[in-house]
Amino acid sequence: MTTSRPRGLYFEEFVVGQTIHTAGRTVTETDIVSFAGLSGDFNSIHIDAAYAETQFFKQRVAHGLLGLSIASGLAVQTGFMEGTILAFRGMTEWKFSKPIFIGDSIHVLIEVLELKPMPRLGGGLITIKLDVQNQKNESVQSGKWEAIMVSKPKDTEQ
Repeated sequence: MTTSRPRGLYFEEFVVGQTIHTAGRTVTETDIVSFAGLSGDFNSIHIDAAYAETQFFKQRVAHGLLGLSIASGLAVQTGFMEGTILAFRGMTEWKFSKPIFIGDSIHVLIEVLELKPMPRLGGGLITIKLDVQNQKNESVQSGKWEAIMVSKPKDTEQ
C-alpha cells in the first residue's frame, strides 16, 4: 500500500533561522463587517465610517483579532504545517503595533526560533516568530506561536 507524504514539514525538517513568507491578502470592508458579526464586536471604530472620521486614525480600523485571524490563515496556506501539526500550543508576546485599514494588504514573515524534541509525544515543539506586515512592509502585528509537530516516520525513505 502506498501512502502519500503530508504537505507539511516534519519536526526534524525545521531549522532554527528558517524563514517562510506568506502570500498577501487585502483586508476589505466585508471582512470587517463579517468579523464584527462573528465576534459580536461592533465597536464604532470598526464599523461606523462617520464616527471613525472623528477619531485618531480618521478612518475605520480592522479589529486586531481579525488581523491575527487573517495572519493565521495566511500561515496555514503556505502548507508548512498541513498534515504534520499535532497541536497549536500557544501564543506569546503578541503586539498590535499599527492599525490595519480597509484596503491594506497584509502578509506574514515567519521565522523558526526554537526547536525542542518531545519524543514521548511523537514529535517536537517549534517556536516561530510571526511578523504581520502591510503593503509598505511596516510591521502591524507580531508575536510568537508554539506548535507541536509530528516526527518523521522511521519507515520513510530519505
